[in-house]
Amino acid sequence: MKTTRADPQPADFTDVRATNLAVVLRHLRAHGPSSRASIAASTGLNKATVSSLTGSLIEQRLLRETGLSGNRIGRPGTALALDGSAYAAIGLQIAGDRLTALAVDFAGEQLLLWHRQFSSGPGTAALDLDPTGNGAADGRAISAVAALAQRAATRVRQHGRQVLGLTVAVPGLVSDGGTVSLSPALGWSDVDLRGLLTGSLRQPDLDVAVANHAGLAAIAELRHGGHQAQSDLTYVTGAAGIEAGIVVDGRLLHGARGLTGQIGRFSLGPAGSPTLADLAGVDQLVRRALPGFDPAELSDLTPAVEQVATEARSGDTTALAALRDTGCHLGQGLALLANLVNPEVIVLGDHYATLAEWILPAAEAELSRNTLAPAAGGARLVASSLGLHAAALGGAVAHLDRIDTGALPTAAP
Repeated sequence: MKTTRADPQPADFTDVRATNLAVVLRHLRAHGPSSRASIAASTGLNKATVSSLTGSLIEQRLLRETGLSGNRIGRPGTALALDGSAYAAIGLQIAGDRLTALAVDFAGEQLLLWHRQFSSGPGTAALDLDPTGNGAADGRAISAVAALAQRAATRVRQHGRQVLGLTVAVPGLVSDGGTVSLSPALGWSDVDLRGLLTGSLRQPDLDVAVANHAGLAAIAELRHGGHQAQSDLTYVTGAAGIEAGIVVDGRLLHGARGLTGQIGRFSLGPAGSPTLADLAGVDQLVRRALPGFDPAELSDLTPAVEQVATEARSGDTTALAALRDTGCHLGQGLALLANLVNPEVIVLGDHYATLAEWILPAAEAELSRNTLAPAAGGARLVASSLGLHAAALGGAVAHLDRIDTGALPTAAP
């Protein structure tokens, strides 16, 4: 899924109205309720243009009047705010052990957050995604995803919102057309997930997309992670290998065919040398921190990661050493990335965020030591606050972001 995140500026070309609609929406999303006069003063648009634009946005139920604004000298104006009552979007996140569905409306209100857990035995994939072992998606897995999507769409409509779209987050390589080219975590290769889901849902009016987990999580960080002021951001996930969602100049780095962010494959040295995933992956961390525990026995590493945190809090030297070692290797890998794209901030997500208290110090030291940019120009390393469902949130946000760039819905409910 391609996204456009850079803040639009007033323009004087053929799509001037769409661009200026986006200016107004971005302003209100960033600054909250504002009067028409305040919008005009802040954006550089003239008052007559702002009045016309906001009138259209109110009519389309994207803005609403909230009362009088007292933040100006003289007669108070009527404050305008984003209206979330008409439109929403859904994100689904696939992992080996669970599906997650999340829906948000245009104003950012979360309408639902569901987790569907799958039972499993030792050494088996909880979702049983590929029982044949040939890289094909099991029909039961597709049916489970489609069923959850259908239920979520029904619930959103019951909330009175029009569903603008559905995006599915998958770890691994996902092509432009929604084909999962390769997902080692799911055991899939060359699975036309978008086509399979579109056929299963039988809703021709529903925009269905499939995209990489880390890229969607990076989109979520831009809007909901407290990084709105940053236009160059990298999100790093360790939920399935190590992947990065890279935002440059406010836009998700897409690549020629959408196949980006596989930093876990970084390897220096002769053939057979350990990769970054081998040295700093979450499953390898668990193996080192909890001797005798085999991550392969569980498809969900969350309980094991929480146990590592418990051991670290108690001062267990084995766990602390494993966390420090993981932080060092991760910081070295992130330095390669930082030297290449120079992000303002690198966000550690999911299990890395859970263990950030112990991983960050060593990772920050290695990142600083191996980055050429001076301290003032180097990347900050922070932990995500969005939890394990950041990619699902990004899947929903990706559809709503289109409105913020001036691509307004064709019809209000």
